[in-house]
Amino acid sequence: MSTDSRSLVIDPPPDFPVVWQHPDDAQRHWLFDPMHRPDPMPLLEFSIWDHALTYGLNAANEAYGSPIRMAFRRINTYFYSAAIPPPLPSEELGARLAHAEQQVLAALAGYMERWQAEWEPELRRYVDDWRAFDLGAATLPQLIAHADETLARIARAWEIHFLVAMPMTLAMSQFQDTYQGLFGAERALGAYQLLQGLDNKSLAAGRGLWRLSQLALAQPPVHAIFETHADHEVLAALEREPAAQPFLAELRAYLDEFGGRAERWDEISAPSWIEDPTPAIGNIRAYMAQPLRDDAAEHARLAVERERRLAEVRAALRGYPQPVVDQFELELRAAQAGSVLQEDHNYWIDQRCMYEVRRVTQELGQRFAAAGAIERADDVIHLTAAEMRETAGRLAEANHVALVAERQAEIERFRAVRPPPALGTRPPGPPPEGAMSRAGARFWGGPPPEQTEPDVLRGNPGSPGTARGVARVLHSLSEMSRLGAGEILVTASTAPPWTPLFATAAAVVTDTGGVLSHCAVVAREYHIPAVVGVGTATTQIRDGMLLEVDGDAGTVRIIADL
Repeated sequence: MSTDSRSLVIDPPPDFPVVWQHPDDAQRHWLFDPMHRPDPMPLLEFSIWDHALTYGLNAANEAYGSPIRMAFRRINTYFYSAAIPPPLPSEELGARLAHAEQQVLAALAGYMERWQAEWEPELRRYVDDWRAFDLGAATLPQLIAHADETLARIARAWEIHFLVAMPMTLAMSQFQDTYQGLFGAERALGAYQLLQGLDNKSLAAGRGLWRLSQLALAQPPVHAIFETHADHEVLAALEREPAAQPFLAELRAYLDEFGGRAERWDEISAPSWIEDPTPAIGNIRAYMAQPLRDDAAEHARLAVERERRLAEVRAALRGYPQPVVDQFELELRAAQAGSVLQEDHNYWIDQRCMYEVRRVTQELGQRFAAAGAIERADDVIHLTAAEMRETAGRLAEANHVALVAERQAEIERFRAVRPPPALGTRPPGPPPEGAMSRAGARFWGGPPPEQTEPDVLRGNPGSPGTARGVARVLHSLSEMSRLGAGEILVTASTAPPWTPLFATAAAVVTDTGGVLSHCAVVAREYHIPAVVGVGTATTQIRDGMLLEVDGDAGTVRIIADL
């Protein structure tokens, strides 16, 4: 190995020793994803994700002509991915990547129509079929066959996920490029003002909680239960109160539609809101404390503001050559579709489809626990998919209690270790410059800018505006009750289940993400400032600090430590 190649090798830290599973893995560049999967991943969850993403992402890459293939590994319980280019001369690889980029650009004109006519109906059929299957009545062989069918469906669902996500992300990024080219780079966030106020499933979920809060305020028995019980006690209290049954029916209808969400993106190891509605109840309580707000009116004002600004932009474009105007309008429509589909595809795939996967694995877990193969139904998450299938075939003699305990201990050991951002071998040069790489950078966010002032943290501008407030550092949704109205939400990253908190917070600050991340997109819909991709916000900011968040500049100033 030459000196140059040795310099590309990434040495893991002493508390994160790496034993490579495959001979070629040491030569690949493995990246940790703190935005989507910051915590240790149980084996069943990883084996399902490895299956779904390996098929889904690579099938989408193939459909768009990309030669890149993805691989995934669970390294010391953490989730890592690597992009694997084919062994081609750099000129040929560059040409194939450029062709794939053109394929995705060509898809912008019709990807919303494909979603509406083809992809969403297919996902709806999957969900309907899952709900029609009686898990409890199935024999064990029938349940395993259903689990195999579920894994095949979920792989296809994630192919749809990436068939949507590639043009969706590129559309919004490309529109920013065009807008900046026309009106100046300093007005980058202005492009996103033209994408706001368009309805999506995350906003609908928030409105549903707001409606429930107004119902709770209007019904004295329900209001009294919220006033006298903790979040985790409210559901049982509602069930005991005859006068609360109409509200309870509304809550259950809401959960039936929007409750297939867990702590973050697409977990099957954590209970959904359907199983444990405590996060929904906490959001309802927070909204009850803001009775003068009008969620629907605030959303309508954003749409009016969008149309006013769009009229100004179109007036400014008069006199431009017609092809320029036509291209602007095409990219505007594609970007507006992207702002909707970013949340809607998550609702159908990450939430509803993945909830059905959890239902199947939990049913198997209950049967394994009843037979003594594991102690608790939730312990099934520590088996691989192959072990789950094997256990079902010899349930009478299976005993994984010690194995589960060993794997739980491994997770807890590495939970205390900070995983390195990259492992393996760095590529010899930067990725090819192009529209797709810019879109990726805007979604994931680059390295945080250098911190040159001790009291100023720098990140990526996410949503415009300036706000002052007290910091609340939240590490999970279970802490949401600590966030008060007008306070600054500081967290590692947000996912759609966190969206309702944006109606309570005055601003949001995250460790991860760029201008196209979920946090930035949703913050713009709630018209609150956001600074994303700060890197160390959750470690440098403490609860109670007074902050000033400047979403245009991408800065967070610590004013005082109260």
